[in-house]
Amino acid sequence: MEERTGIRPCQTGEPGCQEAVYSEDYYDLIIDYNGIVEYLIPACVQNINAYYDIGYYPRENLPLLNLQDYMYMGIPKCYTLADKSALEASNILILQNQPALDLKGRGVLVGFVDTGIDYTNPLFRKSDGTTRIKGIWDQTRPEGESPEGFLYGTLYTEEMINRALASPEPMEAVPSGDEIGHGTFLAGVTAGGENAENNFIGAVPEASIAVVKCKQAKEYLREFYFIPEDAPCYQENDLMSGVAWLNALADALEMPLVVCIAMGSNMGAHDGSGPLSVYLNDIGLRRRRVVSIAAGNEAGARHHYRGSGIRQGNEEDVEMSVGKGVRGFTMEFWAVAPELYQITILSPTGELLPVSAGQIGGRDEYSFLFENTTVSVDYGIVGVRNANQLIFIRMENPLEGIWTLRVTAKQVIGGEYHIWLPVTGFLFGEVFFLRSNPDTTATEPSYSPSAITLGAYQAAGESLYPDSGRGYGINGIIKPDLAAPGVDIQGPGQRGLFVAETGTSAAAAVAAGACAQLLQWGIVDGNYPSLNSTEIKNILIRGARRSSERNYPNREWGYGILDVYEALNRLRNLD
Repeated sequence: MEERTGIRPCQTGEPGCQEAVYSEDYYDLIIDYNGIVEYLIPACVQNINAYYDIGYYPRENLPLLNLQDYMYMGIPKCYTLADKSALEASNILILQNQPALDLKGRGVLVGFVDTGIDYTNPLFRKSDGTTRIKGIWDQTRPEGESPEGFLYGTLYTEEMINRALASPEPMEAVPSGDEIGHGTFLAGVTAGGENAENNFIGAVPEASIAVVKCKQAKEYLREFYFIPEDAPCYQENDLMSGVAWLNALADALEMPLVVCIAMGSNMGAHDGSGPLSVYLNDIGLRRRRVVSIAAGNEAGARHHYRGSGIRQGNEEDVEMSVGKGVRGFTMEFWAVAPELYQITILSPTGELLPVSAGQIGGRDEYSFLFENTTVSVDYGIVGVRNANQLIFIRMENPLEGIWTLRVTAKQVIGGEYHIWLPVTGFLFGEVFFLRSNPDTTATEPSYSPSAITLGAYQAAGESLYPDSGRGYGINGIIKPDLAAPGVDIQGPGQRGLFVAETGTSAAAAVAAGACAQLLQWGIVDGNYPSLNSTEIKNILIRGARRSSERNYPNREWGYGILDVYEALNRLRNLD
């Protein structure tokens, strides 16, 4: 890594650095060199790429985390799992069984940044009983040797996993599992072997597998964002580190890589400008790399409000229902540059948060006397890429009832703005907009430009899954790109059982298998050696199935239904 002014490079194994990663006594902050984000000198640094580092800062004598103390992009966002006869519908089985193609993922690495994997499951073994897993980076276990170039966690290599499988007690040798089961399910749908008894086979049963088991978010971030203790919650910086390791492993193995991301968040501008989205875009633009992302399941959650057509100087009321027992929550108001807005807040009893100047870089904090509610409002311009307006609102101990955000247009052209509440699972109780909008509900990092973003549909009858995240981005980027089967998808669960899951996670896993088939055909078999995520996305879009009853692209289906066989067929006809 190139050393930068005021920043110490990563010192793998340096005493105290691993402790900083896990300790609540340190803040984790994303250092963005594109945006020239400068902080105090961190205790330790984890390099991601030329543009991003992760800094670990002692909390002692530092102010409480908020947008005025640290730039918005620097505070890690929190992500959760994108879940609540698929291969036939996508024509993946045809390419598996076509003798001249035999596209089963041979020579391709598929990587998952998720909840881990049950490496003992026979679906992830070769015919001789050895593993198909090239490595597991378990970020939750600090006691072992970390991957080269990384500060924390334990790396379990292919050799270590094989030794464990040959022993009578595998978990004693490699004590890494999947307590939630989400990562095991995804890996099985994409790359599981055949189980004739349960009529199951993964999309690419001969692909190699790599897994990052993400550690749960630190408590200070849960407290800042009011995320329940029992909610699966993962930090943006840990996902970025996980993708960096998968990329480095693929380089070391000299293998093409498909990265599957099936986590999502409503935090961020929904335009592909966040650090994780930018980094995934960078990975996807590399040759021999493809990124498949779940669009999330927020379309029916009533967590998005879209304002449209408000004129300069006018006001608009946005009503929000807050249920009983809600300890607190955050929400984000975004407007595309050069538009600027100001807000005031009206409580259920009619108490009004005083009108502020709403100046960029300003911060208001107000305690509602009769509600015992504290509200903070931060105004900012975020990012050198887009310079959009963000109003970050944090409500602590909100009174049950209808709260009103009064939006005033200070400088507008089109008069459009968006407000997002947290994703389902990140709320204590029920909070929703009375006049919500189901569009622009694909979760971050779905808007990463080069990535392939998947909505979900039901293969029987080809009906859209109602909660499947919808586009477009606030900058007009077309997402999702495609829809893949995501309703009642069969895959491996815990304790060796098979389960059926619904959601865009399953759709992203199916699509990751289709991408691995194309990487085998193009790179491993030598038919198209320059493939990357953008090129494979375009190949899949050309072959997508489209209904004559719809216009494409659209906010629900993107460019149509995934059909990898037709995609290859169209490509052949271009020759």
